[in-house]
Amino acid sequence: MPWLFSLAFSALAAASPALAGGESLPGLQVQAQSTVKIAPDRATVRARLWEETPAADLRETAQRKKHEDARRQARKALEQRATELITALENAGLEHDAVSAGSLSVHPRRETAPAERQKDAPRLTRTRFERPVSVELKELDRLEDVLNALMTAGVNRLDGVTFDLEDRQAATDEALVKALEKARHKARRMADVLDIRLGPVLAVQETRSPNYSPRTMRASAEARGKAESAMPETAYRPGTVDIQAGVSVKWALSAAPDASKPTD
Repeated sequence: MPWLFSLAFSALAAASPALAGGESLPGLQVQAQSTVKIAPDRATVRARLWEETPAADLRETAQRKKHEDARRQARKALEQRATELITALENAGLEHDAVSAGSLSVHPRRETAPAERQKDAPRLTRTRFERPVSVELKELDRLEDVLNALMTAGVNRLDGVTFDLEDRQAATDEALVKALEKARHKARRMADVLDIRLGPVLAVQETRSPNYSPRTMRASAEARGKAESAMPETAYRPGTVDIQAGVSVKWALSAAPDASKPTD
């Protein structure tokens, strides 16, 4: 029956658009991931300096005046210590731009007098003046010397070391290229085994965007007067950081009799 044959052919064409005029091509889609191990080549060391006033009952005029004098002295002492620290690091061979002291911050703090006093014991006030210090290093073999210099200079707190890359873009590009190369190799091997021919690339999509995050090693050591609390040497070895990338690539399958198989 001609009309039945025509209906069957129409259904087949609808199910297979390639047969109906080439609107889409049969394809081979593969996914691949790569991992690149990168050794950091720069580091940032962060520490803090602070000075704190004695506790005072600000309700009393005499103590309030004494507290104001203590605040001025604490700020002056902190500025002097920050200047001496920067000078010491520069004298150790660091460039001027590699060492920076952040802006001054002021932290009033309330505390209760000792418990042995009466319940209505006054609330005492202390004021802490604080400045952060950071050191940028492009030579990681100098890291231990910088940490020792900070401890010797009497920083109050050593916050840790952040390892980073001078050229992050090159590292993430390398991971992406390796993922694409792996996808191509995988597709070629599949084509060889299945005796099919790869045509042009139809689509490319990232399944995992390569990303590099600086690696921070915390120290959290109270440093002033406690040189023994410095991080051990093994604690600030940078090691390597893994950068992963993933891609999905789709190739058309060529049925041309004169098409040759791609080779590696």
